[in-house]
Amino acid sequence: MTTPRDIAPPFDSALQAEVEHFLYQEARLLDTQRLEDWLALFTDDATYWVPLAQNQKNPYDHSSIIHDDRTLLSIRVRQYAHPRAHARLPTTRTIHQVGNVLIIENSLETIRAASTLVLIDYRQERQRQWGAVVEHTLRRTADGLRISAKRVDLINSEAELDGITVLF
Repeated sequence: MTTPRDIAPPFDSALQAEVEHFLYQEARLLDTQRLEDWLALFTDDATYWVPLAQNQKNPYDHSSIIHDDRTLLSIRVRQYAHPRAHARLPTTRTIHQVGNVLIIENSLETIRAASTLVLIDYRQERQRQWGAVVEHTLRRTADGLRISAKRVDLINSEAELDGITVLF
């Protein structure tokens, strides 16, 4: 039996293009290490969540890999950019490959978009791959679309992760 949340709204090519462009721009900001600009894409009440468990319903009943509000996300960005963050040197180089973008909700207040992410990072002569299913909750603002919630479900979230040094 399908529920209303299982059914995507009718296809809107202009909205699809707008959301895809936004997600690609977000990926580009991360790959070019423009972290302050990336942070500016988030609303003041935003959350950034990487669940630990498969199908985790919320970040409060189970541990999470990351569960940041806007303040904690801002601290995380400052730590990445701090000149004395020796544990992050050399800086990790990344490629965020966003795909399979699907609008799953479009209301007056929010747009929810599902996508897939393949992230490749390179640091200290080692290359790693991450795969994830991502859900963005976007809000229209005077400055354009902004992220009010981002959930990143890593396909290997329950495995030994060997230190995450990237932003998804």
